[in-house]
Amino acid sequence: MVDVLSILASTLLAVSIGIAVEYYRQLRKVQKEYERAKEAVEDIVLSFNRQFKQESQKLESVAYKVEAIFSKSEGAASNADALKKRVDAFEGKVADGLEERHKLLPKLDELDKKLVNAIASQEALTARVTEVEQKAERLSFGPEIRAEAVIPIKREKAFAPLTETEVSVLEMLTREGPRTAPEIKERIRLSREHTARLMKKLYEDGYLERETTKIPFKYSVKKEMERLLKKAES
Repeated sequence: MVDVLSILASTLLAVSIGIAVEYYRQLRKVQKEYERAKEAVEDIVLSFNRQFKQESQKLESVAYKVEAIFSKSEGAASNADALKKRVDAFEGKVADGLEERHKLLPKLDELDKKLVNAIASQEALTARVTEVEQKAERLSFGPEIRAEAVIPIKREKAFAPLTETEVSVLEMLTREGPRTAPEIKERIRLSREHTARLMKKLYEDGYLERETTKIPFKYSVKKEMERLLKKAES
């Protein structure tokens, strides 16, 4: 009886040990499965976190762009308002200018009439001055023709300060008409500087006139000097 109990106890002990070992093996297996599942879940969580972070960054970028666009739209609206105000002000000025123009048109017409009258008066005055000058010129010829004996004295007084070269230049211009300084230089055979000084002196002393519309200037003898020279030659 004792042997049976011992065998039975040994058998139970062996079975218990086997069950414990199998339980331990299953427990380790479950633990490994748990660790693998845990790692998988952690990977999934990390991946989700990365994706969530990327999406958050994209969302922030979009929000920044939207804010910038909104700010630009506000600036554009402000610029549009300012431009509209300037256009309205310009239209007001144009309207005022047109009104002022309509007011000035009668005054301009009146001024134009006055200008036409002034031009006509100026032309009439010019004609009268020309007529007076012609009469004065005819009167100035009379005493000189009747007093030919006095002409040499006048000529001597008029040309006494001049050199022979200067008198010859005046006589040449009287005979041949207006000439430039280079043309006169070729005739009197002096240097360009000497000829220029000579013509300037005769002009400043009142013997010559010069035409300044073209360069080189053309010099001509004044009418009163020309009459003295011609009468002296006659």
